[in-house]
Amino acid sequence: MLFERLARVSREVAATSARSRKTALLAELFRGSAPDDVPVVIAYLAGRLPQGRIGVGWSVLRHPVPPASVPTLTVRAVDTTMTGLAAVSGAGTRAERTRLVGGLMAAATEEEQRFLLGLLTGEVRQGALDALAVEALAAASGAPADAVRRAVMLSGSLPEVGRALLADGPAALASFRLTVGRPVLPMLARSAVSATEAVDALADGGPCAVEEKLDGIRVQVHRDGDEVRVYTRTLDEITARLPELVALVREFPGDRFILDGEVLALGADGRPRSFQETAGRVGARLDVPSAARSVPLSPVFFDLLALDGRELLDLPLSERHPELARLVPAVSRVRRTVVDAADGPGARETAEVFLARTLERGHEGVVVKGLGAPYSAGRRGASWLKVKPVHTLDLVVLAAEWGHGRRTGKLSNLHLGARGPDGSFVMLGKTFKGLTDETLAWQTERLREIATGDDGFVVTVRPELVVEIAFDGLQRSTRYPAGVTLRFARVVRYREDKSAAGADTLDAVLAVGAARHARSGGPDSGGAPGG
Repeated sequence: MLFERLARVSREVAATSARSRKTALLAELFRGSAPDDVPVVIAYLAGRLPQGRIGVGWSVLRHPVPPASVPTLTVRAVDTTMTGLAAVSGAGTRAERTRLVGGLMAAATEEEQRFLLGLLTGEVRQGALDALAVEALAAASGAPADAVRRAVMLSGSLPEVGRALLADGPAALASFRLTVGRPVLPMLARSAVSATEAVDALADGGPCAVEEKLDGIRVQVHRDGDEVRVYTRTLDEITARLPELVALVREFPGDRFILDGEVLALGADGRPRSFQETAGRVGARLDVPSAARSVPLSPVFFDLLALDGRELLDLPLSERHPELARLVPAVSRVRRTVVDAADGPGARETAEVFLARTLERGHEGVVVKGLGAPYSAGRRGASWLKVKPVHTLDLVVLAAEWGHGRRTGKLSNLHLGARGPDGSFVMLGKTFKGLTDETLAWQTERLREIATGDDGFVVTVRPELVVEIAFDGLQRSTRYPAGVTLRFARVVRYREDKSAAGADTLDAVLAVGAARHARSGGPDSGGAPGG
């Protein structure tokens, strides 16, 4: 397939807000794709590179290359070049990457260049998410959308299902089954403002469980006899890094099962240590025994997907949890309580008290789950609702980066600062999240009015504009002068009613970390990525 067609469809999908039109455009694209091209096409539409990070930064991309006049690039040729870029290492790395990128850009038309820049900088934002791709694959192949969705859930790979569908038709979906040893995409939770709101939202489904939401790393554990495998939320295998988890799971009475849960580092008092300690331990690849001794991890399981030849996915949580309780000892199960909105205000009060005590124990919040719901792997099901405190700060915009992809020509990524004790502004991080098209257009015009410099990548501005930022917590960072950065920061609104002198101080920012430190007994780390 010509890469130009993919770039054009991406632009057309970005230009329409109608879900049905987006789906139709993608279905037409898939019908014209070779089965082996589909995994790359799906990844590119979602703004992902199958190779992961390939080490191409703005220093390589900032020099424009004249575009080709006629499209000749193929999807396969682009993927081959990306693989080559990912493999570059050693002396002369930057020169070789510059050569490869330059050759790729020289072969690309102007529209293809825009799409390539978005891919390489992570700024492809045309709304072609995996959910749309599932519906489009169903339309392109004639398969029921629910059957495609389930195959993706069980395989953990939308590209793999897409390739099989376009090669062999709907009959290929039968080959995708829940298999011990092959990870499935985890079920995720939507957000609710309060425990009361979550309980009320699930009231029509009957009773619900209120469970602790932990500040850890999501894991899926597969056991087949003595063989145990551990996978992350993104389905990466990390078995070798968690020997204590493997040893513990081998002691459970079952022989073949799949567990869903989290691992986290706990202090001597049983309270969670910082998320960074957990993440650093899970990320450790060398000298794992030493890491395990210094930062041992404890698993907390909250669901069971398969047990001794039986699939439990379609069973309600009210039936899955007793099976979990028979397999996993209480010390390794999530703490929970069960409430029923039909019981009146007492149920809501019970949920709120449980949330308050969970926060006092240093955890991140709660997840409220409908007891009648199955396990909807790979989806943010309406039957799981997470509740955790959200912090907001009024910060000053110090600079902004020129966008790429559909944000080309717009100032997008904001550099954010708090007021320092000496009257200067201390940078805390960046974000481009939460910005609507209208806000992007407004802030581009406004920031250019107060610009003090533009190097073609970053526009520095006078510290005048105040923006309200929501974030989940703080994380240590040596990249920023205060030693911390905001976790999951997103724009709420601009505060034109405030001057920079009324923005929050660095002390106010650090107080958020101190408050969490007081709850958890350890340095603040921000929210966990799971759920």
